[in-house]
Amino acid sequence: MTERFEFHKPNRALQLYAGLFMAMLYVPILFIPLFSFSDGLYIRFPIESFTLRWYAELFERTAVLRALENSVRVAVSVAIVSTVLGVFAAKALARYRIPGRGPILGFILLPLVVPPIIFGVALLLLVSALKIPLSLYTIAAGHIIICLPFAIATLLPRFEGYDAAMEEAAADLGENGWWVFWRVTVPIILPGIVASLLLTFTVSFDEFVMAFFLGGTDLTLPLYIWGQLRIPRAFPVVLALGTLILLFSFALVFIGLRIGRRGAIKLVDRG
Repeated sequence: MTERFEFHKPNRALQLYAGLFMAMLYVPILFIPLFSFSDGLYIRFPIESFTLRWYAELFERTAVLRALENSVRVAVSVAIVSTVLGVFAAKALARYRIPGRGPILGFILLPLVVPPIIFGVALLLLVSALKIPLSLYTIAAGHIIICLPFAIATLLPRFEGYDAAMEEAAADLGENGWWVFWRVTVPIILPGIVASLLLTFTVSFDEFVMAFFLGGTDLTLPLYIWGQLRIPRAFPVVLALGTLILLFSFALVFIGLRIGRRGAIKLVDRG
């Protein structure tokens, strides 16, 4: 039996809309790396001359390096905790018949749609009532609330996309639950785990609102940038720093999506 393939003409209106949408979304962002190479202290167009001195000055500031270290420490911790919790939550939602699974999943994913400022104010009131000092730990706790839905949304399709009979076969051969999980489940969902780690790291690293409400004297990189925006002399350095953050974030997200896509393709092939 022959298969018939239908080719549809491209929708010009839809392509135009997509192009305009992408331009509105990304063209303003491109001005950040463009003006980070400007030799002038103030933004003006056209750019008279280009320089790399703002990047050189960036790495001479100890406050920047300290804020970068704080952001990396928080983001790494949040990525690990969010992914670990996301693995067990996604496995429970995919493998067990939980009453009210839909509402539970919707409640878990609620931070994706609720403005972060709401959670920031609520957590600030909570830690103030409990007399918990503001620090990097409170920032990490707030970031976990935001990043956990991303981890679950990334890992849940991995559990739903492979046959649970492989776990049952390993259990029939005498393996206990933990060994089945480490030897069978983890290798299968490993691309999803890596994608979750990269995605949650990026979200935590770039997050500002929670850090603004829950931060103490130790500044993260977004908080440092916010403080430097009030100093005109520091603005070109902020543009250089923003350019590096953009490149780093795009690279992590791209790698995470590629790994997640490869994992999804492997699950389809196995199916």
